[in-house]
Amino acid sequence: MLNIGGLKEGIVLDHIEAGKSLEIYYHLGLEKLDCQVAIIKNAKSNKMGKKDIIKIEGGLNHIDLDILGYIDHNITVNIIRDNMIVEKKTLSLPQKITNVIPCKNPRCITSIEQGLPHVFHLVDEAKETYRCMYCEEKYTK
Repeated sequence: MLNIGGLKEGIVLDHIEAGKSLEIYYHLGLEKLDCQVAIIKNAKSNKMGKKDIIKIEGGLNHIDLDILGYIDHNITVNIIRDNMIVEKKTLSLPQKITNVIPCKNPRCITSIEQGLPHVFHLVDEAKETYRCMYCEEKYTK
């Protein structure tokens, strides 16, 4: 059994689909933080078979829940204080995401104006479909 040291205060991202932890790591910008981050890949899970887990030292201000919800809304966010889980947050698909996915339409204003944010709005929750705010380009996960 693998044992990763306890977390006095921080966040544990649990129930990540196996193999998605590094995508989450980079989308959240965790490589830029000056705190401990532990990634556990392919951990055994009764519910999922295999899963990834990310442990982050520090507060919830490091985490953008909208990005997490977009990448995988089945992730559980556990808030740890004094070595205990004090709160569990469940995620949902965000209504709006900014600078997570780029618009692929070559005629979109975001392709011409480099400084504009790439903003997508959720249009179909069942199909997980988003549309670009500027050109209406459709993006389905």
